[in-house]
Amino acid sequence: MVVKMEIIIAPMKLEDLKEIEPCLITEFDDFWTFAMLKHELENSQGLNSHYFVAKFKNKIVGFAGILTIIDEVNIMNIVVRKDSRKLGIGSSLLNFIINFAKTQNVTSITLEVNENNLPAIGLYEKYGFKKVGLRKKYYHNIDNAILMTLSLTKPVPIGDRSGSVGTVPNGDKTKEEK
Repeated sequence: MVVKMEIIIAPMKLEDLKEIEPCLITEFDDFWTFAMLKHELENSQGLNSHYFVAKFKNKIVGFAGILTIIDEVNIMNIVVRKDSRKLGIGSSLLNFIINFAKTQNVTSITLEVNENNLPAIGLYEKYGFKKVGLRKKYYHNIDNAILMTLSLTKPVPIGDRSGSVGTVPNGDKTKEEK
């Protein structure tokens, strides 16, 4: 059976964060608090940080954040609502981030992932990320983080930054099939 989901990915606004505040910890995860995300949106959005929401039928089902440092994008988080996992939303967000990063003239994307988060590690490897290091006791001073990177060998010229929001590499609206 094929299920089509049209996922809309757009820049996160403060209103989006307020919408998910009541369920941020229980329905997503406890990695990032409301106060941390609010600080990012109020102080960093559009400078070096970019946060995006994934919506399905006008309901926020996931979000992601990135930080650009010189010629590198660091994925701060990709979080999918617990009741919406395994539907391709994380993949849609990651695909969107990769496409967005290519428009920013960067040469690589890096991230840290909990060594016990095997589904996420598999997702990153599927998109070509390589394991490059380890941060011991990174999560809650218990779990190790695996450092992963994706090389973007063909940066987009600075003058060509079209299609960065709401599109995937083929130019279509973001859609996910399972």
